[in-house]
Amino acid sequence: MASLLLAVIYLSYISLGLPDSLLGAAWPAMQPQLGVPVSYAGILSMIVSCGTVISSLLSGRLLRRFRTGTVSACSVLLTAAALTGFSCAGSFPVLCCFAVPYGLGAGAVDAALNHYAAVHYPARHLNWLHSFWGIGCMLSPYIISIRMHTGWQSGFRTVAVLQIILTVILFLSLPLWQKTEPEQASSVNPLPLLKQKSICCSLCGFFSECALESTAGLWASSFLVRYCGISAKTAAGAGALFYCGITLGRLAAGLIPERVSDRRMIRAGLCISAAGILLLMLPSPCALCGLFVIGCGCAPVYPCRIHALPEQFPDADPQTLIGLHIAGSSLGMTLMPPLFGILAEQTGFRLFPAYLLTFLVITACAAGSPLKTMRMKHDRNKPAHTPGISDRGL
Repeated sequence: MASLLLAVIYLSYISLGLPDSLLGAAWPAMQPQLGVPVSYAGILSMIVSCGTVISSLLSGRLLRRFRTGTVSACSVLLTAAALTGFSCAGSFPVLCCFAVPYGLGAGAVDAALNHYAAVHYPARHLNWLHSFWGIGCMLSPYIISIRMHTGWQSGFRTVAVLQIILTVILFLSLPLWQKTEPEQASSVNPLPLLKQKSICCSLCGFFSECALESTAGLWASSFLVRYCGISAKTAAGAGALFYCGITLGRLAAGLIPERVSDRRMIRAGLCISAAGILLLMLPSPCALCGLFVIGCGCAPVYPCRIHALPEQFPDADPQTLIGLHIAGSSLGMTLMPPLFGILAEQTGFRLFPAYLLTFLVITACAAGSPLKTMRMKHDRNKPAHTPGISDRGL
């Protein structure tokens, strides 16, 4: 039963990734047909991310009332309905309406699955689970490129069908979830956690890291079309290189021995991402490689940070803590990609590498501070002969 549930969770991570890369891959084809400025992709992304923030903040209450399996199944159903709406939409305002359930469903399932994986599985599984999110993200651009000859709506329709199939599997698996989760306690308010400076610093790191990932994912195809001169059809598939790098990087990270700390994995990932951003500044063949390298670098950062949270902040409720950090991540996804769209309209896409590098630097600066604070508190309270805590943090 445990192995079967783990297989379901892996499939759930694919469903989590499928919608995330759709908009960025399809936008070069959507934008001329809709007759809107190129920066309007940022508006859709902002609406989706606002819904994600709201559902992430409410995830603690949802998980206590309905449990992980039910929240995941209903959330995937909600995203499937939203993608079906996208496939039928012919105007930008209609897309904005369907972007609301798109984001609400994504945030709830993201928080539910990340909490369950961080609490019940070691870091190796968390990296592999997030690599399956990358598989979902990688599949969507290829689906868009293959279905481009029949219109971008056809690509959204195909992904919606895949989501519906995954929804059915999740609902059938509900008895498996109920056997692994105890009765839940009362709800916890996430807002008091913001009074802790260490948590605010941690949130800043999540904000900037996900701003980097979401900006790269949303605007990579447009960067290749408008700056590197690649066709929209080719760029839709090439945009998957970023998610291919994330997927392969997380598969590789799961093979690294457990004695390698999360902190070292994060540092290595940030260095690799910096090399990939430098490649973006070179001509198009190198730019394509750069997207892949950035994805490889981003691969271990998010899952390792999620995995470290319950140990990093042991006094906080883990469901509420992870939901709060996913909300912070979603806020970075909400604000920063649209801001780049506005800048790109005014100055062009040549700022794309510098924009990504800015968030990489912020992530690197924020990465180590919260763990250091927690270690100091722990060292003051433990007996002198007690061994130090495991170096599993940031």
